Amino acid sequence: MSTPETLFRHDDRAPLRIRLAARLAVVLALGLSRLPPRRIRAVLVAVRGRARPAEHDQVLAARRAVVAISVTCAGKGCLPRSIATALLSRMRGQWPSWRVGARTAPFGAHAWVEAEGRAVGEDANIASFRPLLSVDPRAVE
Repeated sequence: MSTPETLFRHDDRAPLRIRLAARLAVVLALGLSRLPPRRIRAVLVAVRGRARPAEHDQVLAARRAVVAISVTCAGKGCLPRSIATALLSRMRGQWPSWRVGARTAPFGAHAWVEAEGRAVGEDANIASFRPLLSVDPRAVE
């Protein structure tokens, strides 16, 4: 049995370099999403490096680029979508807060990114999820 999905189509074509970077981020994210959670977190901590905290608009643009080139990320693939968005943001010198969380009633798990204290591209029910794993930007020294 299949579930109907709405895929977003963006008519404004991103420049070739952005599309290629988004494609690379998705390929890497699909591979990373198959790893155990602790390994995913360890890789993202290493990749984060000393990147500056991300701006909401920049992360939203990265998320849109990822969703535009990947059916998996546009659908129910929240883990690869969140990883790819974080990686694409990192390619631009920024790092959002990457989160994986769960809710209890009804049970559900979800992965998302946040920037400037707000979830990026998520609807209002994201508030029902409690983060279990996070990779935040490094504190500015």
